[in-house]
Amino acid sequence: MTETLTTDVAIIGAGPVGLFAVFECGMLRLRAVLIDALDAPGGQCTALYPEKPIYDIPGLPVIEAGALIAQLERQIAPFHAPRLLGRRVVRLEGERGAFRLGTDRGETIAAKAVLIAAGAGAFGPNRPPLEGIEAFEASGSVQYYVRARESLRGQRVVIAGGGDSALDWALALRGVAAEISLVHRRARFRAAPESAAQLAQAAERGEIALVAPYQLHALHGAAGQLEAVEVAGLEGERRRLPADTLLAFFGLSTDLGPIAAWGMAFAERRIAVDPASCETSIPGLFAIGDVAHYRGKLKLILQGFSEAAMAAHAIHPIVHPNEALHFEYSTTTGVPTAP
Repeated sequence: MTETLTTDVAIIGAGPVGLFAVFECGMLRLRAVLIDALDAPGGQCTALYPEKPIYDIPGLPVIEAGALIAQLERQIAPFHAPRLLGRRVVRLEGERGAFRLGTDRGETIAAKAVLIAAGAGAFGPNRPPLEGIEAFEASGSVQYYVRARESLRGQRVVIAGGGDSALDWALALRGVAAEISLVHRRARFRAAPESAAQLAQAAERGEIALVAPYQLHALHGAAGQLEAVEVAGLEGERRRLPADTLLAFFGLSTDLGPIAAWGMAFAERRIAVDPASCETSIPGLFAIGDVAHYRGKLKLILQGFSEAAMAAHAIHPIVHPNEALHFEYSTTTGVPTAP
């Protein structure tokens, strides 16, 4: 018989927002358990782009994604939150104050509240429909994530995409890659204005070649080793870009899995929550981070951090219904011992 793990809050998702939720719960002396489908904490920051620079964490002008996760791990260490990694939550039963969750490995978690911080759920890359791409993927000539910048040193790199990931990596690979070409089907980019401004300056200096408006058309090479990326313009004109590696950033296909069938209200394909508490349409069930939606929502890690604090304060009266919560600043209280 599988033993039941009892806790105050079951946190589904161990990305940066889920990790910070452990801290916020711990500061209110709420016990928390982390559950994640990946084998390591950190979500996309660890699995997809540990060396990606992040610029909008308050107090940190720049920090790599993997380093941010390491710092969050240090921050929550005093609370000793149990972790069920490599598991998916497949079952939710009960009600506010008395939930029971089941994992695909047979564990049962009893929790008074549930906090979903699952990002976009299970994820994988949107692959461009190019003939023969599988051989180039197998050799590493076509990649969808950058885990180590140094692996691209001295290479001719073609980057395809027009969002933040494409621009961030084009800028980050300067001085590492021998050549950088950025391909996008429009002349304008869907990225942060500051990144677009830096890209324009880098292009003027000859550090990055802008190939727009063009889109991917074909891959050329032998035995899975890429030699050139063929692109097509709006009028059908073709160009061949010499390349050793293609980085394709066309977003992620995502799937919330069984969570999507739990009966919460959805909006904009995300879980609708009360912006004051991050509670879903099911009492006692909360959602924060990219998976949550409300009017004015921004998909930023820093907003997810704020939501973690609001949700923890809303959960406190569920766990301790007869205890008044007197809010104090962490500079006054310090970090309490594990609840």
